[in-house]
Amino acid sequence: MSRKTLILEACVETLEDAIVAEKSGADRIELCGDLSVGGVTPSESLTKSCLQSLQIPIMAMVRPRGGNFVYSAEEYQTMKNDIHFFKKAGVAGVVFGILNEKNEVDLQRTKELAELAKPLLVTFHKAIDDTPDPVYAIELLTQIPGIQRVLTSGGRETALEGAAVLRRMKAVGAGRITVLAAGKVTKENLMEVHAAVGTSEYHGKRIVF
Repeated sequence: MSRKTLILEACVETLEDAIVAEKSGADRIELCGDLSVGGVTPSESLTKSCLQSLQIPIMAMVRPRGGNFVYSAEEYQTMKNDIHFFKKAGVAGVVFGILNEKNEVDLQRTKELAELAKPLLVTFHKAIDDTPDPVYAIELLTQIPGIQRVLTSGGRETALEGAAVLRRMKAVGAGRITVLAAGKVTKENLMEVHAAVGTSEYHGKRIVF
């Protein structure tokens, strides 16, 4: 598979970076606030500015804070409110991940958020890498309607380190959920990562520039 047939998602936190990413060949944007903590929900003003300026699809992060992915009732309500806003704003999709106290996928809340997000696209993000077994977790996620992809580094720091797990996740999700490989994927190492992982979609802050 050549670079041209891969889908590249650029992770950005500013309008300027979003515009540069689009001009540099990104196929899609993941829009976040505060990437220093791994990304949180972007502001409404930033979201609207990007929607006005970009032609490529925007996936908006829904994450009320940095840290773990076990959320209080109040934080969960905030996530729902943010999804309502993003639906009205007109983004292509939302990106979220939610775990229970055992760091397993919170199936009930995930189902509720995926249902709420319809008809938007849904990505379950790197919260999956905090679960005891990302391969089992993606199997669970295939049973939830409305989730199109999983953003993951296979439970490791980088996609290259997690390549073996990513390949297993890809096999489990085949035809049901796309593995969006992440973890230090850059413009320079993209094809090396692709040779090791073999998925069709890749994500990174420096994936196109």
